[in-house]
Parts: sequence; structure tokens; C-alpha cells
Amino acid sequence: MTAKILRGRVLTFVSEPNGPDDHESYRYIEDGAVVVDQGQIVSVGEYNDGLKLAAPRAEVIDHRPGLILPGFIDTHIHYPQMQVIGSYAKDLLEWLNTYTFVEEQRFADAGHAARIASLFCDELVRHGTTTAAVYCTVHPQSAEAFFTEARKRDMRMIAGKVMMDRNAPEGLRDTPQRGYDESKALLEKWDGLGRLHYAITPRFALTSTHEQLEMTQDLVREFPDAYVQTHVNESLGEIAFAKELYPNLPDYVGIYEHYGLLGPKTLLGHCIHMTDREMAAMYETGSVAVFCPTSNLFIGSGLFDRDAMMAANVRIGVATDVGGGTSYSMLRTLDEGYKVLQLRGQRLSPLESFFMMTLGNARALSLEHKIGALAPGGDADIVVLDAKALPHMALKMEQVDSLGEELFLLQTCGDDRVVVETYVAGEAAKSKRH
Repeated sequence: MTAKILRGRVLTFVSEPNGPDDHESYRYIEDGAVVVDQGQIVSVGEYNDGLKLAAPRAEVIDHRPGLILPGFIDTHIHYPQMQVIGSYAKDLLEWLNTYTFVEEQRFADAGHAARIASLFCDELVRHGTTTAAVYCTVHPQSAEAFFTEARKRDMRMIAGKVMMDRNAPEGLRDTPQRGYDESKALLEKWDGLGRLHYAITPRFALTSTHEQLEMTQDLVREFPDAYVQTHVNESLGEIAFAKELYPNLPDYVGIYEHYGLLGPKTLLGHCIHMTDREMAAMYETGSVAVFCPTSNLFIGSGLFDRDAMMAANVRIGVATDVGGGTSYSMLRTLDEGYKVLQLRGQRLSPLESFFMMTLGNARALSLEHKIGALAPGGDADIVVLDAKALPHMALKMEQVDSLGEELFLLQTCGDDRVVVETYVAGEAAKSKRH
């Protein structure tokens, strides 16, 4: 593996921006160099300095005038839903029962799971995403297929077999014991192998019995460093059903709290219709609220209240949530996130958006020491963007005279076509596949 010098305009965050003019929150180098070797970032600096620090025979890859950033991170996505994306339904529960649960039954076939896992990783790379927190199906072979594919590409991924033992078709149900046994076997096999991490994954409270959540709690106690991922407070109908199933618990977040599933590595998808008590419980446990704007708009679930979450000091991630979400692109996701917050009367600056899809999401995953920033010793997961890739964007760029304006244009009008290259562990992955 040859050392590389990636030359271009380098942007990386060092802290969460406090508004659109917080220039101390990021580091920007007009003619920069990111030196990578053996899958790691060796140095970041001015191009001339980078040359001196690199190995003598390092390959120089000139991406000027492209913008070099950390690879994008997606904190909630369902790989088995690739063929569910764009399915018409009136609400969440109809969408699940009509399309999603039907499609997910196909993943009992290991060959089908392997094919979709490969296509899924292709799609992430095409859109500049290098790490994701991924839901598989109830079938252990679906998780095997995903981990096998991610391992082959040396991607840093988080994933888990879904656990669900009620309110789903027979072909998608396990039992409390089988869910425990299969999850434990997968965790012991894959967690920590290469750059892989395991997420204990009860789908949501509606599809797990008390007994299954108790056994999920046993798994969390046995493997305290594992992730936990699930859904909460996405739609009003879902919340009402959760209350029927768990009438003695205070609220939806309280279900997961009761079973000891909250914690700093717990990712709770959606978190739209939240009470003050629920936000306080998330703050006290360090749990993460995952904002899924394209999904929430498409399914009509509601508008995420970022200001309330921030006021309650709740950690926040952002995600595509494909296939309820309508795009694999973190740029498109943050464009819709901007619009959601506009409707809330809340501001989201382009600096904050790009922080969220890089270092912010790395912090949400407790992986900021590995990914999310361009810094020596970090993983060489990198994306290169071109704000002039599309004719209408190139025309707009004639009038752009600040970094913030360029970032906002990329977020507002960009998609996979502005992604020049995606580097995974220092290797060009997008051009290799396309």
C-alpha cells in the first residue's frame, strides 16, 4: 500500500460551531495536504509541509480545487430496505406492514442478503458515506452478509441483527431466547473484527415482548461496550400503540429506560414527539437522539425539535434512515434537515450542517478518536467534493465568495454527483467501483 498525498482545499472541524461565523470551530487550508499511509492519516497541513512529512515515494493526487473533508457518517439506516425506498403509504405503521415487513422476509435467503449488502455499500461510497449505523433483519444471515461485505472493504461500520418477537409476520419473528442467542453469537464473532462494531438491535418496543426486552437487557449487561440501536417517538400512532403495550411505564423512552437500554452508546432513531421527562432521561444517560429529516417528512411523522434537544443537553446525531428516508446522501439529508428546522423557526447554518455529518456524528457514535476529523492517527476515511460539478451549481459558484456560501450550495443542491472521490481506509473507493 503506497503512501498518498491528497492535495486540495482541506476542511475539518475541531469543535461544534456556534452559528455561521464561528471560524474557530474549524480548520481550513486553501492549498492543503492530507498524507495517508496504511489506512491512517499521517499528517495534515500546507501542501509544501505535507510533502516533507510524507514518505519519499508518496503518490500525489491533486484534487484541486476540490474540497477535502472527513468521510460522511450516517447514524441510522436500514440496508434491507433498498428496494423499499420510495414506497407510498399514509403513515409509519401502514408503510411497515405494506412494504417493509414484506421486503425484509426476503433476507432469509443468504444469497439475496449478500447481493443487497454489496449494492448498499456501493451506494454509501457513491454518496461519500464511509461509516454508518446499520439495521439488518431478524435473520442472522442478513447480518453475516453485511459484516462480510463491510469487512471485505475494510469499512468502519456498526450493525446488528434486528430482534422482534411480536406484531410482525411469522417470517420476521424470533423468540426471546433465539434473539439473545443469535445476537450474542454475531456479536462475539464480528465486534472488533477489523473496523466493525456490533449494535444490539431490538427493532422497537412495538415488536418486542417484555421477555425479549429483558433478554436484551441481559445482552447489554454482558457486553457493556456494544452499541444499542432502536426507534422511539416517531409517529403519534406508534406512541399510542406503545402506551397500550406498556401501560405501566411513564412514556416511550421510559420503556427502554426500564429495561436498562439507555446509555452513551444508545442510538434512538427519530425522537420527534418528546416530553421533558424523556429528554431529561436521555441527558442523564448520555443517549443519542437521531434526527432523520427525509424520513420524517416522507412518512409525515413530524418535525424534529433541535432547539429543545440542545436546551436539554441531549446528544444529537443525523441520519438518512433509508428506506423511510428518500436519499442515501448526507448532503440531501441536511438540506431537508435545514427545511425542517426552518419550519420550526430554528436556524441551521452550513457550518453546523457539515459539522453534524462529520465530527458531530462521530461524537454521537463515540468514535471521534477514529473518524469524523482529518487529524494524524485517525482513519483515512475521506471525501472530496466539487461544488462546480453540476452546471447550475457552477453558475452559482461565480457569485460565491465565502466558504459558508459554498458549503450551503453543496448542501442545498449537491448529491452523489458532487462527490469526486471517497477514500475508505486511504484507498479510492468510488472510482474503483464506478
